[in-house]
Amino acid sequence: MTGFVSFVGSGPGDPELLTLKAVDRLKRADAVLFDDLSSGPILTHARAGADLVGVGKRAGRPSPKQHHVSRLLVDYAQLDQRVVRLKSGDGGLFGRLEEELVALREADIPYEIVPGVPSACAAAAAAGIPLTRRLTARRVQFVTGHDVSGHLPEDLDLAALADPKASTAVFMGKRTFPKLLEALRARGLPADTPAILAESVSTPNQNIQRTTVAKLAHQLAEEISDQPALILYGPFAES
Repeated sequence: MTGFVSFVGSGPGDPELLTLKAVDRLKRADAVLFDDLSSGPILTHARAGADLVGVGKRAGRPSPKQHHVSRLLVDYAQLDQRVVRLKSGDGGLFGRLEEELVALREADIPYEIVPGVPSACAAAAAAGIPLTRRLTARRVQFVTGHDVSGHLPEDLDLAALADPKASTAVFMGKRTFPKLLEALRARGLPADTPAILAESVSTPNQNIQRTTVAKLAHQLAEEISDQPALILYGPFAES
């Protein structure tokens, strides 16, 4: 069997943020299984004639089951295809990469992982700020805002997330942020902690909003857009 799978991080959406290796793998792939946020202009780098299969998951929308995605990867590779599994941002950050790797290992299919620009880094860059600041933000932490059921995870390290000297990025957290903030405020996080809501980062629909955690939680409790977003908060989020 000569099938091979490349797990490729596509970055936040701007095709100019693809790595050279990512473009090379797209150009040589027989099949590309892509996330929703890895579609559009990014797929123009795929070679003509390649199978393009959308397997993305979005909260509140009908999405393929994970076992189906893993099965597709195995099936294509067992047909001796060069497969690209195109993941949003960096595939190793909340991208369910491990489940797909397990499926390939069990089928004895070789693979590689091509990292991409993490959306948290892209969001900070779009906001014109660093993720760390000397003396005031020496630690960076990434956390998911929902569990497999779509609710706020119950096993979060709230003490760490309430650390006022940490830089925190909340992935997929718009719907649960008001509840998260209640728990963080109870552990001492100031209501005026700077926050950024970064929507559709690096795309034509990009929206970067500077606010505070309290104002953001109130806003998200009232209305939530359907744009993919990341929430950043901490001393680094000051303009």
